[in-house]
Amino acid sequence: MEPKKIREGYLVKKGSVFNSWKPMWVVLLEDGIEFYKKKSDNSPKGMIPLKGSTLTSPCQDFGKRMAAFLEERDAWVRDIKKAIKCIEGGQKFARKSTRRSIRLPETIDLSALYLSMKDADKGVKELKLEKDKKVFNHCFTGNCVIDWLLSKQSVRNRQEGLMIASSLLNEGFLQPAGDLSKNAVDGTAETSFLDNPDAFYYFADSGFFCEENSSDDDVILKEEFRGIIVKQGCLLKQGHRRKNWKVRKFILREDPAYLHYYDPAGGEDPLGAIHLRGCVVTAVESTPDAKKSGDENLFEIITATEVHYFLQAASPQERTEWIKAIQVVSRTGK
Repeated sequence: MEPKKIREGYLVKKGSVFNSWKPMWVVLLEDGIEFYKKKSDNSPKGMIPLKGSTLTSPCQDFGKRMAAFLEERDAWVRDIKKAIKCIEGGQKFARKSTRRSIRLPETIDLSALYLSMKDADKGVKELKLEKDKKVFNHCFTGNCVIDWLLSKQSVRNRQEGLMIASSLLNEGFLQPAGDLSKNAVDGTAETSFLDNPDAFYYFADSGFFCEENSSDDDVILKEEFRGIIVKQGCLLKQGHRRKNWKVRKFILREDPAYLHYYDPAGGEDPLGAIHLRGCVVTAVESTPDAKKSGDENLFEIITATEVHYFLQAASPQERTEWIKAIQVVSRTGK
């Protein structure tokens, strides 16, 4: 009997290595909890089996955060407890092969595997890699990870290796380095981990650092960050390619006039920059494409080179504040 879906929705999940909380699309089934990076994903990032599990509510680690949606939390707790009780009562399920394939083999211990990978003599070798005028220290490639897993007979084939490596990445044991691997984590590839010689990764607690080769472009990039910070905060930003909406942390600087945006989960390097000198910024009621964020508190930035950026604030007041601040910077900043 295939397990039925009980409920689904967005919840925040804590990483097993770092203390960061990330929103995930969660599906509660009769025998387990599957979590996805986003609702539209076909395959889950992982699964929590309910057999032998215990549940504690409220979660003390999350106590300092805003205690919102208590009714929704209690409903999840109630349904999970019922599912655990059914499992303990002897109810069994026969999962289809598509679901069984995403479960880790019982012999796999990610923590132990991570320690083996870090072994100085027999583990994955950390190298100095260069790509796109950048040097990545204490790094390794995606295909080297899969090769190592096969050589240690930890997996039977490269596809299974991708599943294990993706689990290590999703749980924070491995970290992406470089645009290719970071974009895969953001959902632009079929799997979060890439079996690719151009995809770079590093151990979470290694001495990884990235340095850029000297060039005129580097001088320009450093110049962007000399401006005084005028305003910062989180906004929704629409992607140019896929037109999807993501939360980004924005920092507005003047002289020179730039609006940099970052991953809100952390990271010192910006994901992108908007040069505001001579730009036009205005409130809009909707975006020209079908993928909309709710059509509330939207505003648009049109740069001097005619690149359009659509952003969304949390409230009308916040939208007004951002528009006024950007308008001032666009006139005074170079």
